[in-house]
Formats: sequence, C-alpha cells, structure tokens
Amino acid sequence: MKKMLSILLALALVLALCACGAAAPAPAADTPADAPAAADAPAAADTPAEVPAEKTKFIMGIDPEYPPFSYLGDDGNYTGFDVEVCQAACDLLGWELEIFGVNWDQKLVQLDSMECDCVWSGMTILDSMTEAGYVISAPYYDNTQVLMVKADSGYKSSADLAGKVVAVQLGTSGEALLNGDLADLASTFDSVLTCDSFLKCFTELAGNAVDAVFVDLPVASSYAAEHEGYAIINENLGAEQYGIAFRSGDAELCASIEGAVQALVENGTYAAIAENYPDIVNNLLFLNG
Repeated sequence: MKKMLSILLALALVLALCACGAAAPAPAADTPADAPAAADAPAAADTPAEVPAEKTKFIMGIDPEYPPFSYLGDDGNYTGFDVEVCQAACDLLGWELEIFGVNWDQKLVQLDSMECDCVWSGMTILDSMTEAGYVISAPYYDNTQVLMVKADSGYKSSADLAGKVVAVQLGTSGEALLNGDLADLASTFDSVLTCDSFLKCFTELAGNAVDAVFVDLPVASSYAAEHEGYAIINENLGAEQYGIAFRSGDAELCASIEGAVQALVENGTYAAIAENYPDIVNNLLFLNG
C-alpha cells in the first residue's frame, strides 16, 4: 500500500510540473491584456516618429453681402478682395481658413462671443472700437460715403434729396454718420430707412421704395458696374479707413495676420489679387501709400 501511495504521489508531481511549463507568461503591468503579440507588431521603421500637429483654424468674420470685399460667388463659395487676401495670408501661415458670415449690426458681439477670430470685411475703423479695447490693424483702404440713385431720377446732389427717403445699412459707419456728423443732412430727408444689408437697400431702390441709398463708394461702384440704370452722387461725405478688428488681448494674432499681409505685399501676391478688383485698387493704402 505504501508503495502504491508513493507511485501516485510521484505521478501527481510530474503532472503538476508539466502544467506549470505550459502556462503562458502573465502580461507586464503596463501592457494591455489584448495587445498583439510581439510577432504581429509593426516594425519600428514603419511607425511615424511623431504625429503632425493639427493645423490652426482661423475664423474670418465677414459681411456676406458686401461686394467687392466679401460676397457669395457664383460657385457657392465666399470670395472678394478681403476674402482672397485672408486666404493667401492663411496659406502663408499654414492655417486653415473658415469663413463666418456675421450679422453686421452685431459683429462685435459675435466677435466677443468667439464666433469668429476677427471682423475683416470693409470695416470702418472707429475711435469707439479702440476705446472699447478692441485690437485694430493698420488701415488698408481709404473710403468715402456716397449716395446711389437711379440714373433717370434727375437727382444730382444731396440737396436734391430733400424730402426724399434714403436707405442705409444697419450697423454701418454710414448709419452712424447720418445719426451724428451728418445729422443736419439727414434732417433734410423725409426719412431714413435702415436695412440689414446693402443688397436689401438696393432692392428697395430698385422697387422705388426709397429714392437713394447712402453707401460706401466701392460697394456702390461695384453694384453700378453690374447693374444698369444707376448713378453715384459723390460729394466725399464721411472720409474713413478700413481695418481689421480683433478681440482685446489678441494683439499677437493681429501681428501675425499683419505680418503675413505685408509678406504678400512684398512678394506681389497682394497686387495680383487687387488687379481682380479695379474699382478699389487706387484706394488700397499698401499699394498707393
């Protein structure tokens, strides 16, 4: 009996040793349990040294109905002088450009709420903006306000519009002028109709709902060039300059954009873009300063 017990114990010991030898090694503490076997892992040479950083996105706030500076093109994409320059600047910086159409009357509210990184769309530089803390770029365009009328209306001067209805875009420097420095002129009109875009102002003029539109010269020139039957009364009302607005504290971002634009001026890209917009080229400060 003792002999039999000894044989059984020896047999059990052999079986236990075999089982231990067949067991797979436990995974290392920092290796996932479902990690592929070493034989299936890619060779070190096939693994990129580092993953490229995501491209910086720059959101440009524009007035979507402000030709020739910013507007929807025939292909369904936004274009215009400002848009083309911004795209070229972003290309130079290696940034991805996104276009955001602002409500012009709420443009600074939308800028502050970070819906866009700047407002760049034929925007008049106002002292009130810098006083409020906004970072404003160097001016790039000289502008004046004009009156657009129908060519057969017989109106030749602002005095001829006494007792008439004049339209202006809401939130523009033109509206501010009629409520401020040009209030005396506005008081001679029968009334001033505010619209949320220049195109709506022009629609009102086309339908004889108003007698004139108080508008930026380049916008009037661009519209008259594409639509027959309109004339411009240019009395150099309200000289002003365009710039780009950034949030308070974004001086570094402004400097990056200004540096890229200056590089475009120096390498000829800026002038090449301007050639596509003959109505504004003579008033571009970087080309005629």
